[in-house]
Amino acid sequence: MARNRSVDIKMEGFLPRHHITKTTGENMASQKKSITFSDIAQYTGLSKATISRYFNQPSYLTQENIDIISKALKELNYQENKLARVFAKGNSEIIGIIVPNFFYQFYSYFLNHVLNTYEQYGFKFITFLGNNDCEAEKKCLNELLAYQIIGLIDLSHNLSSEYLSRLNIPVVSVEREDRFISSVNTNNYSGARMAVDLLRRNKCEIYFHVNSSVLPAVPAYGRIQGFSDICSTYHLPNELILRPFTDNYEESYSCLLDIYQTVKAKYPGKRKGFFFCNDTYAHIFLNILVKHGENIPDEYQIIGFDNSPDSSQSIIPITTISQDIPAIAQSAIDLIAHQINQSSIDGQAGSESIQHIIIQPTLIERETTS
Repeated sequence: MARNRSVDIKMEGFLPRHHITKTTGENMASQKKSITFSDIAQYTGLSKATISRYFNQPSYLTQENIDIISKALKELNYQENKLARVFAKGNSEIIGIIVPNFFYQFYSYFLNHVLNTYEQYGFKFITFLGNNDCEAEKKCLNELLAYQIIGLIDLSHNLSSEYLSRLNIPVVSVEREDRFISSVNTNNYSGARMAVDLLRRNKCEIYFHVNSSVLPAVPAYGRIQGFSDICSTYHLPNELILRPFTDNYEESYSCLLDIYQTVKAKYPGKRKGFFFCNDTYAHIFLNILVKHGENIPDEYQIIGFDNSPDSSQSIIPITTISQDIPAIAQSAIDLIAHQINQSSIDGQAGSESIQHIIIQPTLIERETTS
């Protein structure tokens, strides 16, 4: 046994040097959890400074060295440590996003389009839920700031724009109070007028707008104001139905069922036109009408708001005021990217001027109106 071992050792001494080096690299890749710049330098015979330039300033390297390092990274199964680069460069490339909930499909649809901008800007995203809790949202913000986010997109309503403006990072809001920060919003007033105009052309006899109690400073208040103004202009009999809706399906269903029962008893035989503040409520209300065998659209006409999947995928496709969600998402990313670039030039976050981008909605007619 001892003789065999000594023979093995002696034979190993005759292995070519390049074979020993390669074996060392393979062991390096398999035995270590992460490969360091020192490991790559040792494997390639290049300096650590050259390895660092490959990752941070590749234009300073010759093509020969780039090829050598690239080949070594593959052989070592190297995986870049993004957190290490964050600490080294002080730039996480992470954008924080806060949404109220995912009960309303607008938010998930919006988020889907934001994530699709990765190839364009290279931003990464961390998303938190606001959940209608101011203190919880402050904790979310502190968590995001601990990740050294370079910007924030806020769709929640818990914290004021003045509070957000003091975060010392670029902030863009979507459809929320925005006095002290930049924003992207839909022309909600125009959308409401489109909805009532369509119901009026379709000879509805009584008009309803269903919404929550929205503060005038919130852009979505334009849906209430637009409905009220056009009804007043044309002297249309109407009811503004404001209820304390929640992001809970059972509670929303119960609230909308009560609205249905009240309206049915109060206006028998009348052609009723309903304009809802979002497609989610319009969809639930439609299900109630179908369940009770109501005539759609002859006696009940329905228009939602958002053009989220709820509207087109409903058993009866719902007419809706389409927010251009892809354009809203793209504008939000473009705006925050501009602010980030401006901050890097000025050396001070928030030094850019406040911008408010307004996206025009469109009317999409489907089977719940005629």
